[in-house]
Amino acid sequence: MKKALLLTADDTVATALQAISAGEDVEIVLHGETAGQVRATQDIPYGFKICARAMAKGASVIKYSHPIGRAREDIAAGDLVHVHNIEGNRGRGDLAQ
Repeated sequence: MKKALLLTADDTVATALQAISAGEDVEIVLHGETAGQVRATQDIPYGFKICARAMAKGASVIKYSHPIGRAREDIAAGDLVHVHNIEGNRGRGDLAQ
């Protein structure tokens, strides 16, 4: 089974530890232990983010226990999370913190 690394229990995205093909089951690992499992809905390149739990449009995308962006659309568990479906919010003066 392919694996993706969750950095903290609060994170909504995990980092793919190898290339993952759509339809493959992915073990989500946190501190060396299984924290869950998702089925990849899309191909996820090595090092890219996979959605560990569903996020609604506008929800904060959490990595490193910090928001790294907002969901531009609903994102299902197992989806690729990248610039096509999240909007960065770091360093933006137009967004309230």
